[in-house]
Amino acid sequence: MYKIHKQYRLKNYDYSQYGGYFITICTKDRVEYFGNFNNGEMQVNEIGTIAEKFWNEIPDSFDGVQTDQFVVMPNHIHGIIILMKQEDNLNQQKTLDRLPASIQPLIKNSVSSIVNHYKGKVKRWCNKNDFEHFNWQARFYDHIIRNEKSLNIIREYIFYNPLKRYLEYQKNGTFKYENIFNVRQK
Repeated sequence: MYKIHKQYRLKNYDYSQYGGYFITICTKDRVEYFGNFNNGEMQVNEIGTIAEKFWNEIPDSFDGVQTDQFVVMPNHIHGIIILMKQEDNLNQQKTLDRLPASIQPLIKNSVSSIVNHYKGKVKRWCNKNDFEHFNWQARFYDHIIRNEKSLNIIREYIFYNPLKRYLEYQKNGTFKYENIFNVRQK
């Protein structure tokens, strides 16, 4: 018998299909592994630099995948992944329909497989370079980008996130984590 897991992705949605996806990946326990703010700017450390480098290399590892706006924060990253139309990905939902929701496999060039590959690559680098203490949160947050307006709002959110977080920290001495989509849309 398989353990039933909470469904974190949109039910019956094919995450290998063409489109844009807003991704947030946090470090375990929100530990600030990637750097910190200095005079209002995010200063990435060695792990933060590697996290950015490997994000930018995602298109080299996956055919038909592009990256868009991206930022490294002290304890998380935000980025946009764009999956281009590919014949291999068009009918993968048929495979998913035959399996229980609790045991879905990783589908080639799906958002989950890309994020899994990225997280693993960063973690392996950390393990080889005396940063074994580094860990990711087990899951990640995604949002399906449905139109150009949403894409532009998300790009703006990612771009201004370091400044917003720095100002918030200066004012309150802490960060308030919020869902971008609970904020009033323009």
